[in-house]
Amino acid sequence: MRLNSAQELRKKIDPMKLPKHVAIIMDGNGRWAKKRHLPRTAGHQEGMKRVVEIVEVANKLNIEYLSLYAFSTENWKRPKEEIQGIMKILVQYIRMELERIHKNNIKIQVMGDLKRLPDAPRKEVERAIEKTKNNSKMILNIGLNYGGRDEIVRAVKNILEDIEMGKLKKEDIDKELFSQYLYTHNLPDPDLLIRPSGEIRLSNFMLYQVAYTEFYFCDTYWPDFKEEDFYKAILEYQSRNRRFGGV
Repeated sequence: MRLNSAQELRKKIDPMKLPKHVAIIMDGNGRWAKKRHLPRTAGHQEGMKRVVEIVEVANKLNIEYLSLYAFSTENWKRPKEEIQGIMKILVQYIRMELERIHKNNIKIQVMGDLKRLPDAPRKEVERAIEKTKNNSKMILNIGLNYGGRDEIVRAVKNILEDIEMGKLKKEDIDKELFSQYLYTHNLPDPDLLIRPSGEIRLSNFMLYQVAYTEFYFCDTYWPDFKEEDFYKAILEYQSRNRRFGGV
């Protein structure tokens, strides 16, 4: 057995210091495919296999919340063929994995505006949300047509609307109330944000929620991000001293 194997790494993880909420910017699918002279959709297809693997690993590790950045508001700028491919893979993933997700007591929820999604993926996502709504072991929170700035603007508009309707007063607004108007109102802020692929930026992901999140960046493209890479991120998180602005 290799010293750096997934099994050896998992043994080093302290089960009492696990992050409750892990967020992942799944990046590098296109570059993974280009490196292999394959179409970009091949990278997304391989990336979806990593989703299956990492969701299962996180669930077995007893991570309570897992947020995945699947499709951003900016991704609509990509070529039409690539977008169609991503949506097709999304439908395929739900149809293939929903029963296993449900059996593993995982609840699926979405952050982002689903209305812009084509009918087929939107209906599959809505079916997955409905089927798993009472599950309680882990929440799988998927960012679809999601952008952090859009989320904040949406929250502001909804707060103003409630003030106009007399449901709120301006004096009621504080950090806790504002958080209740976000897509993640039922989730704690991420403890750990993972971004593979070598990029070191947030790319408009959970901008409000990551104020005190620990960041982990690595050069591995998402389609190559395996179980042991996830454990490395957890171990790095456990080595840090989180002070939340304190001494």
